[in-house]
Amino acid sequence: MRSKQLIIITIFCVFASHLAAQEWDWWPLAINDTTPCADTLQYCAYISALGSSGKEAPFLLRANHHGNIAHTPFSSNLSIGIIKSATCPTRWWDYDFGVQLTGRIQGSYPDNISTPPSPILTGYFEQLYAHTRLYIIDLTVGIRPIAYGSQSSNLSMGGLLFSGNAHPIPRLSIGIDDYIAFPGLFGYLEIKGGLTYGWLDDNNLYVNKIKLHHKFIGFRLGGRFPVTLAYEMHHAAQWGGYKKALQTGEMDVDYGNTISDFWNVFLFRSGGISTSDQLNAQGNHMGFQELALTYKKDGWQIRTYWQSIFEDMSAAFIGFGMNVADGLWGLNIQQEKWSFINEFTYEFLNTTSQSGPIHDKDGLVFAGQDSYYHNSAYQAGWTYFGSIIGNPYIQVNNSRVRAHFVGLGGDIYGYKYRLMGSHVNNYGTYQQPINSASTALLLEVSHVVEKAWGLEFTLALSGDIGTQYGNSFGGYLRIGKTGILTKY
Repeated sequence: MRSKQLIIITIFCVFASHLAAQEWDWWPLAINDTTPCADTLQYCAYISALGSSGKEAPFLLRANHHGNIAHTPFSSNLSIGIIKSATCPTRWWDYDFGVQLTGRIQGSYPDNISTPPSPILTGYFEQLYAHTRLYIIDLTVGIRPIAYGSQSSNLSMGGLLFSGNAHPIPRLSIGIDDYIAFPGLFGYLEIKGGLTYGWLDDNNLYVNKIKLHHKFIGFRLGGRFPVTLAYEMHHAAQWGGYKKALQTGEMDVDYGNTISDFWNVFLFRSGGISTSDQLNAQGNHMGFQELALTYKKDGWQIRTYWQSIFEDMSAAFIGFGMNVADGLWGLNIQQEKWSFINEFTYEFLNTTSQSGPIHDKDGLVFAGQDSYYHNSAYQAGWTYFGSIIGNPYIQVNNSRVRAHFVGLGGDIYGYKYRLMGSHVNNYGTYQQPINSASTALLLEVSHVVEKAWGLEFTLALSGDIGTQYGNSFGGYLRIGKTGILTKY
């Protein structure tokens, strides 16, 4: 007994001495309001034009641009904005906001080639938001570009839930946006999480006034070590809204817009008016979980990540066991030593399993034919203004895909470039199988010309080859300017 007590005391003393040697990071953030901090108000403006030979703009030209590049083969944008960035991480509070308005003219090839294209003029906000941080709590309201996941913001096919492919969704969110140290564990464990209420106000053909629910939680181990392991879980749902009347005299159908309906969605409970929602869960549910392993040292960052997608009850009851073959696997390498190639990405996407080809597994649990991004009640699916909110390689009526993506990025004598290529095989859905393929390529070069008032010129060339979009080639030119309006 004495020997056991001696061992316990020894372990305690060693641990206590280790703690004494460490800085006591009980609070997750070091706050020093006396640190000088200048707020900066900036402006941005750009004009762009795109043209292509196909019926749609080349895939890699338009994908993952927050809906700012039209799908049509011809388009031009004019945008102006004012942005204030968060600049004071050591203050108890910080804030930022953005207002950016864009006008677009776009046109398509008519069915009769002798008829000129009919231009369509639209206007929208790329950004219209305000964000504040109160110590560790972030509060955001408005239209703000977001993307979740460990994939690169510069070189990636896009995350599985919010990729940055569609227009930003108006939302109200509260949470901890970035990882912070868990109190008392000296930075070795970090956490983040949040809750979002949003509005899908695109007024699609089937349902209007759809609401968005999204919550997530993340943990990261390692902290001060060069190797960290992170885990995140995200759950999102489309819910509520009103199904449009199909015939004159019919009434819009209420899909459930009360507080009680919200709690059903929040807790993944059955409810609503349809048989499917009463047996399954109210709303159109989806989400992903992610594991990411990161190494950082001496200007190098090497990250591997896996995102597993789920739809409705397949994950809730089966715990990802049936669709574990589906997901996004990625490798991203960034380094600061050689600028001419400073980033590399390889990703593989597979969504062909979908928990198997049988929908009704046991007469009670709907657990097959997951049909990612699709829902019988919300027929437009996981889209916003016609663009996929999640990974753009997955389409509402073509959710079984297998895709490879490769990307390189760098800076050669002030000319920044991105070189990307992808190949995807499409298998449609279990109910409506297809067999098509497409290869996409893109080269983009950006350069700031100081003698031309500091304008940034971006030129991109892209092409599609295959049966999915047909063979097409296109180009994109953007001229932009950013600067400081004032400091205060």
